Amino acid sequence: MSRLPRWVGGLGSGLTRLAQRLEARGTADGPEPGPAPASEPTPTPSHDHTPDPAIAPGAGHRPAPAPAGGAPVMAPRQDPVAAVPWGVRVAAEVSWRLLVLAGTLWVLMRVISAVRLVVLAFVAGLLITALLQPTVALLRRRGVPRGLATAMTFISGFVVMGLVGWFVVWQVTENLDDLSRQVQHGIAELKHWLLTSPFHVTESQINNIADKLNEAIGTNTKDITSAGIEGVQVIIEVLTGILLAMFSTLFLLYDGPRIWQWLLKLVPQAAREGVAGAGPRAWATLTAYVRGTVIVAMIDAIFIGIGLFFLKVPMYVPLAVFIFLFAFVPLVGAVVSGALAVVVALVTRDVFTAMMVLVVVLAVQQIEGHVLQPFILGRAVRVHPLAVVLSVAAGSLVAGIGGAVVAVPLVAVTNTVVGYLRAYAKEQAARSVLEVSPEEAAAVHTPPPTPPPTPSG
Repeated sequence: MSRLPRWVGGLGSGLTRLAQRLEARGTADGPEPGPAPASEPTPTPSHDHTPDPAIAPGAGHRPAPAPAGGAPVMAPRQDPVAAVPWGVRVAAEVSWRLLVLAGTLWVLMRVISAVRLVVLAFVAGLLITALLQPTVALLRRRGVPRGLATAMTFISGFVVMGLVGWFVVWQVTENLDDLSRQVQHGIAELKHWLLTSPFHVTESQINNIADKLNEAIGTNTKDITSAGIEGVQVIIEVLTGILLAMFSTLFLLYDGPRIWQWLLKLVPQAAREGVAGAGPRAWATLTAYVRGTVIVAMIDAIFIGIGLFFLKVPMYVPLAVFIFLFAFVPLVGAVVSGALAVVVALVTRDVFTAMMVLVVVLAVQQIEGHVLQPFILGRAVRVHPLAVVLSVAAGSLVAGIGGAVVAVPLVAVTNTVVGYLRAYAKEQAARSVLEVSPEEAAAVHTPPPTPPPTPSG
């Protein structure tokens, strides 16, 4: 009878070891088993102190046995997304979005190039409308009906522009014979100055240059003829563009607000409020730019024209008009018009007069850049000189002279719109935070109360 407890204890110890072995195998091959039921009887501790390898420390976490055949255990493969570094993933995300934007811009440029005449005519009408619209608004405030105010402004504006163009053509044709004689005299004076100058230019070198110029003109007669034919086509396109610009200006002056409201309906509802706020600001920037550019161009033309008059440079009035027109192409137009005035003074007068014209042009341009533009245009429509040069170059490559004219106002308007939309997005984000009630904020940030302990028994 004394052996029965020891036999029962040994049986319980063996069952315990068997259960632990099964549990260790299940842990290695699959999920861990749940806890043993509470009703499972507690095994009787064994008096046998022989160590068993199955119940060694950490036996429940040992690795799975090697498969048959001695094949190595393969570690699980890493997720490919997790294997790519974070910086590379960010660069890839940014890159494909930039590619999409570049493709969109390329398609847009191709479309604009295909209908360049229509686009330039409409943009010219938009610029003229920005110049004339304040006059329409002034007449409307004085009680003039909208149709009559539009007609009066439209007719007077285009009559003034037509008269300016006619005056330039008339001055050139009237002084063409006198100009040719002065050019011949100027070339002779220039030749004499080169022969007596310290540059050691000989008469044979000058005659050689003149012969090469005559030869180039003689061999390129066909090219000159074809250029004349292309010039006729250009004149037809210019007339067509002028008519399109006139019609665009008329309808924009008369129906501009309703056209803008119709365009707003094409914008998605979520972005309509921001676009509706950016539109008037863009129009104010465009109006200020055109008005300021016209004032600055008039001041440049008047002062440079006065300088040409006192220096007795022929055709000073057409040259002043050319300076006014070229002022609409920032930086580049001033350089071209100033160089034209210097060349005319050089070939019609002498080197000293040309140098004095250069001094006058540089002085007026310095006053324009440091005094007139900051005072008249203001900071709202000022563009960095690097942005001006790059935009003028890009516009001239895409659409020639017309593209160079509209490039800078386009950049100024884009700058205004982007700045407003950025500020609008920040304002909306701040407003969404402020609109949260104190109760909602307390419910979000306060943890739920801990329930009172349940009394036992």
